[in-house]
Amino acid sequence: MLENLLQHFGYPALALGTFLEGEMSLLLAAYLALRGILQIELVMLFAFIGTYASDQLWFHLGRRHGRRILERKPKWQALSDKALVYLRRHPDLWVLGFRFFYGMRTVMPLAIGISGYPRRRYVILDAIGAAIWAIALGTLAYKLGRALEGLLGELHEIQAYLFGALLVIGLGVWLYRRRQREN
Repeated sequence: MLENLLQHFGYPALALGTFLEGEMSLLLAAYLALRGILQIELVMLFAFIGTYASDQLWFHLGRRHGRRILERKPKWQALSDKALVYLRRHPDLWVLGFRFFYGMRTVMPLAIGISGYPRRRYVILDAIGAAIWAIALGTLAYKLGRALEGLLGELHEIQAYLFGALLVIGLGVWLYRRRQREN
């Protein structure tokens, strides 16, 4: 039953997870693909959709309401100032690669929106960066999982426990990060 539920709702849940957070959702979905519950190609596609939609939302919010958002989130202000320094040095490279730097995923699109970076250029380069992120991290997680499975042998007996532990850890990390952002 759980497998059937995951096959039907796993991809939309992944898109939502990558929209809200990112890495942990993609890693969990790659594990489910390894187990044969999801397809890795669709995992990467839905991870791309979620992260790209999130980036676009924050970029456009940054263009319209960026300063007001930062006034309410002092920690984000400091990260935004740091992000703008990097953006001024290498704008296109930074747009392509910011999601690979932990802690910058939400603030960076907001800062880019505030900076006045060209909209069309952002849409294109962000799509390329999001695709690279989804494919690279999805492939890495899938291949690493395959290698670990080969080393550890079949994990059928503890599969449910492992999945539950990953889910609890992922939820805990998400809640912790959310709490940190609210403070």
